[in-house]
Parts: sequence; structure tokens; C-alpha cells
Amino acid sequence: MTSTVTTHESFVHPALFYRTEQEYTHQTVTFLREGLTNGEPMAVAVPGPNLELIKTGLGEDAESILFLDMTEAGRNPGRIIPKVLRGFADAHPTERVRIIGEPIWAGRSAIEYPACAQHEALINAAFEGRAATILCPYDEVRLDPDVIADAKATHPTLISGRGRESASDVYDWQAIVDRYNQALAPAPDAATFSYGGEDLPAARQFALAQATRLGMTGERLMDVELAVAELTTNSVVHGGGRGTLAVWAEQAQLVCEVRDAGRLTDPLAGRRPPERGQLGGRGLMLVNYVADLVRVHTGDDGTTVRFYLSL
Repeated sequence: MTSTVTTHESFVHPALFYRTEQEYTHQTVTFLREGLTNGEPMAVAVPGPNLELIKTGLGEDAESILFLDMTEAGRNPGRIIPKVLRGFADAHPTERVRIIGEPIWAGRSAIEYPACAQHEALINAAFEGRAATILCPYDEVRLDPDVIADAKATHPTLISGRGRESASDVYDWQAIVDRYNQALAPAPDAATFSYGGEDLPAARQFALAQATRLGMTGERLMDVELAVAELTTNSVVHGGGRGTLAVWAEQAQLVCEVRDAGRLTDPLAGRRPPERGQLGGRGLMLVNYVADLVRVHTGDDGTTVRFYLSL
């Protein structure tokens, strides 16, 4: 790699396009060894098999690096920025940090992908002005060409598997956020419940009853209750005072959806950690933390938030 990635400008966000394990290992290990030379705190959040490639390539140099399996830590793309990336960067507020994050891998579903693409775009807003370098690998062989094309729009710097760097001539992260702000069609077989401010306890009980009927058990029922409580309360406070809750099962997942008349104007809503002493503003972030996936659509006619939990 050249000095493009090791520059001291505030935020650097390259995409690495690799085709073989050898390319992947060489480029990621080179990136991390540069960080060791610079004395930068480093974290690696990639799928498990790729974690092992990097650890093996680094040898003893791996000991000072934080490693996370992205299939667990980033199962829901909506929690990667607040919990993984900002979580690590904010723990080192006076130092430049260096992170490898691979949130998109072969096997991600079509339902998950829009949230993944928006996540990659929103990193640019979340880290604007921050002293950080975040490298995002993409498997050119196994990922769909549309995914590779989106990556070129969400990353200002592109790196080939052989280390050649170039500036992206299609970089426009805002366009990706807008493109994947997709309308979410209601499920025809969903059980629904309309609520106002006086109905919030009943809405939670409705969600728990439907989740139990559909096979949800144990601690995940507490996740259902928490997420529904946060979203329905947001409807009452910020979404016109009323909303509609829908619950159904889809592909071995419980799906809960809240629709209201509010409009989200902050693209980082639910992904920005609260400031110290901040009151409120944590509702959607808490939903991101407990859910396996969160999809959001907002427009002139209101907002829909849909979350998924594995059954």
C-alpha cells in the first residue's frame, strides 16, 4: 500500500477488493503492520474464517490487536457504528485508530443487504473529522457485482488485491443512503395493533403474546418487549402520537414493525452513541443492539421501523 492510506488527514475510508485468500491476508496484514509502526490502537472485525487468516499472518504481532467476529458483533449492521467502530474509537479519544471492518460477506441475505449498504455509507458521516482509518474488505469473487459497485460509491479510496490505490470517481455516500431508503411493504398475514399514548402497555403485551404464539421463548421475549416499548414510545413522543404495530413470522425470524407519522431527519439516528449526560435519544440505538436486523424507511408520509429476531 502507498501513503494514501497512512496519511494523517482526519478520516480515511478505503475499500479493499480481494480475489484470493493470499491477497486478503497480504493486504490486511500490511495495513495492520503499518499501524503497529505508527503506534496506533487497532481493531479487526471480520467474519470468523478471515479473522484466522489475519491472526495467522500476523503471528505474535496479533497480540496487541482487538479481534471481533463480525458475524456476531455485526449481525445487525445498525449496531456496527455505535458498538464496534465508535465503541473502539471512543475508547481511544486522543489517538488515531486503525480498524478493519468487513460487514458484507457472501451469505448476507437480500433482506439484510440494504442495511449493510447504508451502514457503509454512513461511516463517512459518523467519522467525519475523526482521526481514524477504517479499511473495508470486499470479496470480488463471491459478492454480487452490484455490491462491488455500491462499495465504490461508499468509499473514497479503492485498493486492489495487489495493493494499487485509486480515488473513486463515483464516490457519493449520500446517494447510497437514499437509494436504500426503501419502502417496506406490509405483510398480508401480520397481526396488527393500533395504539396511542394510553395504549403503550397493551402494545407491549400484544407483541409478547404474538411472539409467544409464533415460537419465541426465553430471554428473546425480553428483547421483543424492550424494542417494542422503545419504538412505540417514540411514536407517541415524536411520531404524531399514534402508530400501528405489526407482528409476523418470516423465514424462521420473528418480525415486528412500527409505523407512524413521524419523519427521521437524522441519517445517523440509532447509530450515534449518546453524549455523556444526554437524556433520551437512545431508543432506536437500543433496538439496534438487541435485534438481529433493523430496517428503516422514512418519507413524507411517515416512518416504518422493522426489526427481526431469530426464532
